[in-house]
Amino acid sequence: MTGAIYLDYNATTPVDPAVTDAMLPLLTSAFGNPSSDHHYGTQPRAALTRARAQVAALAGASAEEIVFTGSGSEADNLALRGVVLASGVDRPHVITQRTEHPAVLHACEALRRWHNADVTLLPVDSEGLVEPADLAAALTERTVLVSIMLANNETGALQPIGELSRVTRERGVLFHCDAAQAVGKIPVDVTELGIDLLTVVGHKMYAPKGIAALYVRAGVRLEPLVYGGGQERGSRAGTEPVAMAVGLGAAADLAATDLASGGHHRIRQLRDRLHASLAEGLPGRVTLNGPLDARLPNTLNISIDGILGHDLLAAQSGIAASTGSACHSGAHEPSPVLTAMGLGTSRSLAALRLSLGRWSSEEDVDRAAELIVSAARAVATR
Repeated sequence: MTGAIYLDYNATTPVDPAVTDAMLPLLTSAFGNPSSDHHYGTQPRAALTRARAQVAALAGASAEEIVFTGSGSEADNLALRGVVLASGVDRPHVITQRTEHPAVLHACEALRRWHNADVTLLPVDSEGLVEPADLAAALTERTVLVSIMLANNETGALQPIGELSRVTRERGVLFHCDAAQAVGKIPVDVTELGIDLLTVVGHKMYAPKGIAALYVRAGVRLEPLVYGGGQERGSRAGTEPVAMAVGLGAAADLAATDLASGGHHRIRQLRDRLHASLAEGLPGRVTLNGPLDARLPNTLNISIDGILGHDLLAAQSGIAASTGSACHSGAHEPSPVLTAMGLGTSRSLAALRLSLGRWSSEEDVDRAAELIVSAARAVATR
């Protein structure tokens, strides 16, 4: 990549050239409808079947348990609304947590408004983690679904999904996990996690935007969001976007190879190198937000004392990164995630999310540290 040093892989990833190469035939010669019985449907149908198996293998699932969707938000909505409407419970109860992705939080709010659902938002501790005891205490006889993300998009915090799902299994409650930020970055196995539904997102793992998947454990019933021709075994109507699905499948294969070769350990070393360089360059001013160990290997969320995160990024165009704050009518507000963790306003507004990826290098990390340190010193003296 050219231009600013890219440290925003949690926002989106570049499309891997190998993914593009895999997609091209499905955009040109193999253009047919995979549902067609004639010659032009044969290659797209086979490509779709292969892509489904590739995604399933990365998540430890079976191919028939993968439903392709248009986005992670759609997959989350299909999981939540699909389970609630299929449950037949008069006043269904859904549990999630305060630092969940807006796709889940807003879907829960819609279920409350339109389907008479009760929604419980679990608190998190100072590292952004849910206590299994809090989940156990929140379960009721009307609870039909728990939805807890695997990895937080801002801090990288890894929830204790295995412990949480054990609580729900004992009560016969379905468990959904948004793993958009985790799949491809760390090993993920739905059987080991003990979950029933899992969201996978293409543009977080070097596939294009506009493709995602929902793992649905065999036997779990969902009411579809989209009705029509019965594609995706009735879970999501509409002619399948074969090229996009093939891109996701190719990305899944690349991720599996990278994980097997220890690529995530290389990224962790770069992340820690960046953290150490920033702490050395700004002694006493750098504070980690989120867990030290139980987090994604690529994610570094820090607050730099004496500055605002958006001021630092505005002063330094040489890096592309994110803050956790949102701007409304010219005023910046603290990240809801960091606020839920109990961080004060000044620390939250000082936060930077630096996320690394496949093409991050030692040279990038060292230069980024220099630029951030220089900008932080300059902004603090204004």
